[in-house]
Amino acid sequence: MRRRAPERFADILRDAVDKAAPDTLLARVQAVWPEVAGAAITAEAVPSTEREGIVTVDCSGAVWAQELTLLEPELVGRLNDRLEGVQARSLRFKVKSP
Repeated sequence: MRRRAPERFADILRDAVDKAAPDTLLARVQAVWPEVAGAAITAEAVPSTEREGIVTVDCSGAVWAQELTLLEPELVGRLNDRLEGVQARSLRFKVKSP
């Protein structure tokens, strides 16, 4: 009987975190947000809440909130292409309170 090599701790930890994550629309959006929005947007805007398919995104400033409001249809389309089984109805951008 051959012995298998031990699993890498990083792989075990990643699998445990994936299984522990809640299966909600917000959790799914947060998981794909960096890929969908890109690094520049992700550094300034983070999905924070969700209610009835509307995802609220906290932005670092009013300029970012306004710019992302203009990009909202494109971002929702890209999000929904990546989400499996659920769909975001829309995104709402607000300035994060200090």
